[in-house]
Amino acid sequence: MLKKYVIIVAGGRGTRMNAELPKQFLLIDQRPVLMHTMECFRKGSDMPDIVLVLHPDMHPYWTDLCRQYNFQIPHHVVYGGESRFQSVRNGLGYIFEKEKVALESTLIAIHDAARPVISQELVDRCFAETVRYGATTAAIQSTNSIRLGSIEESTATDRQQVWMVQTPQTFRADILQKAFAQPEMGSFTDDASVVEKMGYPVRLIIGDQRNIKITFPEDIAIAHLYLKTLDTKPRLE
Repeated sequence: MLKKYVIIVAGGRGTRMNAELPKQFLLIDQRPVLMHTMECFRKGSDMPDIVLVLHPDMHPYWTDLCRQYNFQIPHHVVYGGESRFQSVRNGLGYIFEKEKVALESTLIAIHDAARPVISQELVDRCFAETVRYGATTAAIQSTNSIRLGSIEESTATDRQQVWMVQTPQTFRADILQKAFAQPEMGSFTDDASVVEKMGYPVRLIIGDQRNIKITFPEDIAIAHLYLKTLDTKPRLE
């Protein structure tokens, strides 16, 4: 039987939001973004164990938020590192060392805390496709014309070949264990790039336009509208 986890990376500072709080703690529909994100993984048939990676300074604040909003979804809290790579590695360390899972029969999704609108259908597809391919990431094709280069000089490229990567990015645990044993590199822009460095191909899964990453203040209003389309209640058991 497969064991499933999701590592939710919530260690960012959210500097582009022009807000005092990191974006994952801002409110949408009268609750923090992070709570919406976590609830997305407690709907439907796939309910992975949740490992939440937080900046150490934000742990007491998160504890207070859970009490204030009566947030009862089970999860494990792990402290993040100085980079996303280090934060994910800390989350993996918890799973590998504390949970002592069978690596070949364990799937681990990695998801941005600031993506609070993810459908259960997409979660299910990510896990199902990873059973077959071992390494996957949600992504959507560009709908815009694309140019490569600089402001001064650029060339057009075929937008059918351009994919905008989302999360979750989902992998077999044994693949992640080997990939995150590598030294950190500047070219590691996401978890898929870490896995690719080891020579593993990453399968693209058609994502969801609603699965936006909250980056700028106006994204809060957009995510609020999209959340209205996700009406399945989370399961707590």
